[in-house]
Amino acid sequence: MIPVQDGASTQGENLLLPPKETHNESTGSSRIRQRQSSPARRMGMTRKLNRKDFKDSENPEESDKKHKEKELKPLYKELLYTITHILGKTHTKEQYSAKQLQNYIKEAFSMTEDEHKSLSEKVQSMLAPIYSLMVTVKQAKGILGKDISGFSDPYCLLTILYEDKESQGSGSANKPQKSVVRGSAKGQVLETTIKKQTLNPIWDEIFKLEFEEMSNANFHIEMWDKDEEVSLVQKFDEFRTNIHGIKRMIKDAKKEKGQDDFLGNVVLKLKDLHCTEDTWYNLEPRTETYPDRGRCHLQLKFIHKERDETLSAGRSPYVNYCGILQQFVQAHISKQQDSNPWKGDLCGEGTALLEHYANQNDISPFLQDLAKWVAYSKLYQSLEVDSTVLFQQLTSIEYHWDQQELPYMQKQELGDSLHGFLQYGLCLVSKYRDIYPPTPKTTPRLHTLLRVLVQICKTRAFQKLNPAQFDLHVEVTDAVVNGTEEWFNIKKGLHQPMTKDPIETISALSRLIGEVQEDIRLSKDVWNKVFVSAVQLDVFTVVYRKLDSLLADELRATLSLVENQMDQPLANSLFPVYLTLQAIHKDKAFLQKRGKLLQLTSFHEDFRDALPYWLNKAFSTTMERVEKAVQVDQLQPLQTGGVPIKHSSSAVDIAACLHPVAQLWEQLSWPDPEEAFMLMVKLTEDVCKIASTYCQMLKARVKELSVDSDRESAIKMLCVVVNDLEHLHTVLTRLPQQLNWAGLRERTRHVIGDTQFQNTLPSQLQHTQSALSREIRSAVETLGKKLNTDIETHVRSMSSRQRLPSRSTEDAVTPLMKYLEKELQYMNENLVQENFNSLLTPLWNNSVKILHQMSLQEDSNLVYFQRLRYTLQCLEQCFYAEGNGLSLETLHTEEYKTLRANLTQNSLTCNELIEKFFERKVWEQKVFNGEKYGAVTLITSYKRSEEKLHVEVLNAVNLIPLDSNGSSDPFVQLSLEPRHAFPQVEPRSTKIKNCDLNPLFEESFEFIIPLEQCQSPGACLMVTVLDHDTLRSDDFEGEAFLSLKAVPGVGGGQSNPTPAQIRLPLMHPKPNSENTLKLLEARKGEREAQAFVKLRRQREKKSQEI
Repeated sequence: MIPVQDGASTQGENLLLPPKETHNESTGSSRIRQRQSSPARRMGMTRKLNRKDFKDSENPEESDKKHKEKELKPLYKELLYTITHILGKTHTKEQYSAKQLQNYIKEAFSMTEDEHKSLSEKVQSMLAPIYSLMVTVKQAKGILGKDISGFSDPYCLLTILYEDKESQGSGSANKPQKSVVRGSAKGQVLETTIKKQTLNPIWDEIFKLEFEEMSNANFHIEMWDKDEEVSLVQKFDEFRTNIHGIKRMIKDAKKEKGQDDFLGNVVLKLKDLHCTEDTWYNLEPRTETYPDRGRCHLQLKFIHKERDETLSAGRSPYVNYCGILQQFVQAHISKQQDSNPWKGDLCGEGTALLEHYANQNDISPFLQDLAKWVAYSKLYQSLEVDSTVLFQQLTSIEYHWDQQELPYMQKQELGDSLHGFLQYGLCLVSKYRDIYPPTPKTTPRLHTLLRVLVQICKTRAFQKLNPAQFDLHVEVTDAVVNGTEEWFNIKKGLHQPMTKDPIETISALSRLIGEVQEDIRLSKDVWNKVFVSAVQLDVFTVVYRKLDSLLADELRATLSLVENQMDQPLANSLFPVYLTLQAIHKDKAFLQKRGKLLQLTSFHEDFRDALPYWLNKAFSTTMERVEKAVQVDQLQPLQTGGVPIKHSSSAVDIAACLHPVAQLWEQLSWPDPEEAFMLMVKLTEDVCKIASTYCQMLKARVKELSVDSDRESAIKMLCVVVNDLEHLHTVLTRLPQQLNWAGLRERTRHVIGDTQFQNTLPSQLQHTQSALSREIRSAVETLGKKLNTDIETHVRSMSSRQRLPSRSTEDAVTPLMKYLEKELQYMNENLVQENFNSLLTPLWNNSVKILHQMSLQEDSNLVYFQRLRYTLQCLEQCFYAEGNGLSLETLHTEEYKTLRANLTQNSLTCNELIEKFFERKVWEQKVFNGEKYGAVTLITSYKRSEEKLHVEVLNAVNLIPLDSNGSSDPFVQLSLEPRHAFPQVEPRSTKIKNCDLNPLFEESFEFIIPLEQCQSPGACLMVTVLDHDTLRSDDFEGEAFLSLKAVPGVGGGQSNPTPAQIRLPLMHPKPNSENTLKLLEARKGEREAQAFVKLRRQREKKSQEI
């Protein structure tokens, strides 16, 4: 049941407004302080003061007095009346006495003791209300089935009985009565409707039971099964359909006709009840026959009927409730000690009083929640209130909307409140930058506010009460756009230039763009998450597009003011503006919608006139830094911790100086491909100029510092210069990667051809690097010249003929190696690895050349060549340095290989040379093709057990005719060579075959020789075919050579090998073709060598080879 409401009158509206702040001071209550609203909240307030507000503000004391008389005191009397006639207990954690509640309202309403006493007396003299218990019988479940069908026809009887009467009625009976309510002669008895044939009846009926005292009063409800008189035929039909009901039928036969059956009851003491109860109660039996009788759902509420009408001058209870709520909230917030937003909690006394008042006046929960929403939403606009408080009320309103119909005036009030709060919330949203700065404390408040706005639009109440289309997404977007434009104009006004000076104008623009950049960053990183999460709005895209438009207009307007005034200072002031715009433009990558073209897309065109000045500034600044770096450079290696740095400070500085050039290219990010290419050409040209200038300044610096320096210091500084140039060369090598030439090539492929690109950028850099390489080589050659001279001096000293017999080869080479070890270690410590390697290579080649020249000065001294060969080996080990120096490929040049072979041969003894000679002959025999001079066939084998070499000469074929008759008298001579290896073995010969060019010999020979001699170097069987002449020396038919290692039994491990037959082509030696013979011939003092050479020379004279 809903009481008649008088609507939201003007008087009720004033009750919801907070009193003026001066009121607290006028009443003298120092403990209650009015809490001030925040500056941000004041910015968002949209409420306008009317004429009455202006009058009150002119006389605050008079206004407070009127407000207290007209508004507060009637509410105060309502509360005193409520306390005086309290019914039931509240649901608060603590129950409060009347004195506690009176003290609370006295403080909350700022009443003096006299005022309280006067109003209390008035309330005591008023008519008392009629106490009433409003009972809603909702339903029951699981009741007993009393009819034959197994069901019942239940109905309920309700009344309030007092204990003395109840005991008098039941005291004389020996047996408990079932029908306490039915048998009650006195009291109001109400009855529900009858529900036919059910065990789970649903009534949902409301009753009001009046009572006078609640201390000894009990509420009784009895449930009965309605029995009506039926005919015998009906009873028989029920019996046929339900055989199990026969017992019930017999029991019914014993009853009086029309007597109802008792189903159960509930008895509740009024003094134990709360103001409101909503509970399932067990139906209690009168006997123990059926203890489980089901449950009954009851809603109970204590209300007042016919309250004194003089209390509040005809205002409705709903309006009074709104006023009391507003006053309690304001009193609670004014006592709050911290600055945190109010979270919707009241103290226990206030909560208890609101509950009592709402129940006594039968204000529905829907109206209570409506009052709270209206009060809290208005309070939100003036004080710091937690948005979750609004969420709770919106949820409650949505729950009650379909449960209960609101009166017309309250519907209007709810609709206006929801729509008004939406407009106020959108106003806050438009100013979110100022009201909700990006802090962990305030950002969640913006999120909650947006969620409240979304929740309002989702509620059925708002959709019903505001039929016009309201798209929250569009409204929030418009609010953000308008707020962004307003914010931009405010910032623009704050950053207006003080004068018309161009630099001051650009400086003001730079500060404005900086503000915009920061706002875009916050929109992307902070606020976008809030808006997307709450209202699915990409606020970053909205803000970015709006600021893009505003900023583009402002940029063009400002640059038009400084047109045709470009100079270096103005260009310098424009550079940070360009960089900031570039950073803002890069943020377009985060836009979710790419439909419309951004207005700042071609902003770089506005800075084209300033671009040459920026390049000139970068070049001149870098050049100045390089000059200063060289001027202070002492050309000493740097030392950083335990790791030595072999270049000087200027080399580090120039690398740092060139880095800003690459950074400038990256910062500019010039979008036009063709212009970007020309810009890169200019930057590369400037870098090359800086590098060339640095090289010249470094050479001048080393000359300056070397004037008064000793030799060692000068060499050390020269090493540092070489390292500096090498470091610069490395820096230039990395330049294409730093400047991202590959990316530029892709961008300019459609406007710049490959040939033009390669002939411009890489050629510029290669030219500068080549110049640096020449300077490095020149410096390295200067260092190497001194070392080459010293190496040559040591080599000549060690290999001079006067010193050959005086000391060993190792001792002779020691001075040279010590010198090289010292100098190379010094160079390695003072040169970077690249330059040290570039020094080693020419030094090695020159050392080989010196040794080669020395080898040509002597042709027969064995010790001399052995010393040179040992020197070459030592130099190779020194320059190789166990893999840490030059590689073997670099060391083993063709000149080195020739020298090594020459020295190796010249270092051999005569016997070793003879062995080499026969090894050469064996090799020639293997590769010789054809039988130009005929061939000889042998069968050979070697028996290790007997140490016998068996040779059988089978025949010779195709011999050349050497006699005048056109034939020859051949025989074969066998000799084991070299002779020094087989001194005891004499040559053997076959018989002479006269006039036969294909003689058949078939003669066998055996040589007793150890296996070790057969396996010695150069060991071979020399087969010579001669033509016998009686009157003169035998003619030479040809010769062949068979290595003893190729004889079966010598090379293999068999003791009795199978003899092998071999056909050997006959050869003639080429005159003067053997270098070994030349070496032996040069050793005049070696008798055996001379004899061997003489024998071979004689054979060469008989040779038919040219």
